[in-house]
Amino acid sequence: MTRTVIGVMGPGATATPLQLELAYALGQAIASTGWVVLTGGRAAGIMDAACRGAQAAGGLTVGILPSADGADMSAAVDIPILTGLGDARNVVNVLSSRVVVACGLGPGTAAEIALALKAQRPVILMAMPAEANVLWQGLATGPIAIAGTVEAAMAQMRLWLAP
Repeated sequence: MTRTVIGVMGPGATATPLQLELAYALGQAIASTGWVVLTGGRAAGIMDAACRGAQAAGGLTVGILPSADGADMSAAVDIPILTGLGDARNVVNVLSSRVVVACGLGPGTAAEIALALKAQRPVILMAMPAEANVLWQGLATGPIAIAGTVEAAMAQMRLWLAP
């Protein structure tokens, strides 16, 4: 049986307290549903918060790391994938996820959203500037949603992933 993998993407060091709180709660909710949390795996920002939340709920976490040695890995990553790809790992993050949730915005997150839209992966935008929401919705040719709460994001994922 294949497990459902949900990608949680967002800024590292520049993540805001609100974004970190949302990512932690999102990680908990995803894990509580029995899904796997996938992040960029680093010990920073959204990546670390989502993995910590998932682990707190007894879930499984996967980190797609930019480095070849894992020195920058979050302690909350259960399965590290060491790529040595730097930012090119973003395509692995997206293609390995059934749904991509972008919590906040930075250059790496923008790249991941763009790749997800191009690959027709469903995207949920959270804690995003209003003008960014407009941009992403305008570019989308596949499923995209804006969620103001973790509950709304989870409801949208359940809808998209329903058999």
